[in-house]
This record gives sequence, structure tokens and C-alpha cells, in this order.
Amino acid sequence: MTQEEFRSLFGSIGEIESCKLVRDKITGQSLGYGFVNYIDPKDAEKAINTLNGLRLQTKTIKVSYARPSSASIRDANLYVSGLPKTMTQKELEQLFSQYGRIITSRILVDQVTGGSRGVGFIRFDKRIEAEEAIKGLNGQKPTGAAEPITVKFANNPSQKTSQALLSQLYQSPNRRYPGPLHHQIGFSPCLRPFHVRDANMLFSPITIDSMTSLVGMNIPGHTGTGWCIFVYNLSPDSDESVLWQLFGPFGAVNNVKVIRDFNTNKCKGFGFVTMTNYDEAAMAIASLNGYRLGDRVLQVSFKTNKTHKS
Repeated sequence: MTQEEFRSLFGSIGEIESCKLVRDKITGQSLGYGFVNYIDPKDAEKAINTLNGLRLQTKTIKVSYARPSSASIRDANLYVSGLPKTMTQKELEQLFSQYGRIITSRILVDQVTGGSRGVGFIRFDKRIEAEEAIKGLNGQKPTGAAEPITVKFANNPSQKTSQALLSQLYQSPNRRYPGPLHHQIGFSPCLRPFHVRDANMLFSPITIDSMTSLVGMNIPGHTGTGWCIFVYNLSPDSDESVLWQLFGPFGAVNNVKVIRDFNTNKCKGFGFVTMTNYDEAAMAIASLNGYRLGDRVLQVSFKTNKTHKS
């Protein structure tokens, strides 16, 4: 989408004072989001009611009021698993709305069957509302559920080090954790902490010798322009369009690259995807790691320095 198309879309609602499609400062490529200031506040409300949820090509756009950043609204995104496969997004919102104002919600679906994967995300207006939802719903059985659901923060909500969990990880490197594992060790304070759904999600099994290699390592996947994701076990016939189709629905994708054999020009079995937003990248990993594409099961993780060896 161009700046002109962006202005034209929102300008059809009312008179615009200013608008900006946010672009990468180096490549000039759109980062998938922007801001619109209307002269009349009523037009802003109308734009949300009219355009939120609009399908544009392969994207469903989200339109909401921009909010000034503050500590009270940060880290209010929840990861929910164990949902009944029959639960709709509306039912998910009804379940969580008792705890506060919901900004966005989403149930992840299988891209082949279109059915629910039993996993969803809820972003509240305020962090305290998210905390109350965790207290009220984590471990509970909603209507229609055979098992209790798990409700956790989708990303690290604090700057505290979880030494107990880290110790468990080192002592039992093959243990699979049902929810995100949060920790910070030697991370630059200017970079956002990462989270791991389980030990197998963060590292490709072809590159890691032991989990102790976590010590002293830089934040996985972080680049100057986004978060780089490693995709392993692609078929030889895979091309960039496959990665665009897989990762595009989860958020703003900066670029994709399939690594090819120099002689045959066939895919060597892996590629890389760079996404702008950490939460969206983590969401894509949580959904696509272990995803069956044709006769192959994909391994998807944040890229590390050891991910690719020539």
C-alpha cells in the first residue's frame, strides 16, 4: 500500500488533517501500520466502525484509537491455550470482557482446514485488567471446554529475572513447558525481552548442543529493523511466496528469503522472515512451529547466531 492509497482509503470517511504510513527508514518499505488524524472526531469514530476488520487483499486491517504510551497500558496482551475448538472469537471476547475493555482479540486458525487451533490472544486496555483475567480464568474450564484453559502474558510483563524457571530449564533441558518461559540474562535494556513457549520453540535442533548455550547469548532474532525468524524443513520447491502466505496474516512482514542451492536453484530446506513487531513475530512462531505444510512439519524459531552455518 502506498501513502496515496492509505490517504485515499481513510479520506473516504472524512476530512483528514494528516496521515502517515510508517516505513522502514533504510529500505523505505511499508511496515504495515500508520496513523490518521481527522479534523472532526466523529469521522475518527466512523472510520473505526467502518474500516476495522476490513479485508484488503490477504490482510484484515485493525483500526482503533491511537493511545499515548504509558506504563499502565503496556504488556496487556494475553496468550490463551486449551480453548474449545468450537469457540468463536465473539465467545472468546465475551469470556474475557468481564475483566475489562478488550482492544483486540484473535483465535488462531489452521491455514489448511480453517478450523480453530485452540489458541487465542486477548489484548486489554490496561495491564491491571489482564492481570485480573489471569487470576480469574487461568486453570478454569469455560463452557464447552473439556480441559482447563491456560491464560498467561503473551510477552514478558516485567523486568524481573525468573531465576527459578531458568534453573529448571538448565537442570532439565528436554523438558517441555506448556506456557511462556520468561527470563533476562545480560540483555541490553534497550531491547525487549523474549519469551519461549517451550525449549524446542526457540532453537532449531540442528544447531543447539545444549541449553547452557543460552548464557551470554544476544537476544534471539533481534535485528536493527525487526525480528528475524528462522523457518526450517521447507520443501525443495518452496519459494518466497510460501513464506509471505504463511507469515503475512500474523502482522507486518519486512522481508522474506528462501535459501537456495547455488547449482539447482532449489530451496535448501530453510529460509528467513523478518517481522516488524515482536508480539506479532512471537505469535507467528507460537502458531507455525510444528505446523504441517504438505508432507513436512515446519520448525520455526527466532534466528540465533548459530542458526545458519554456510
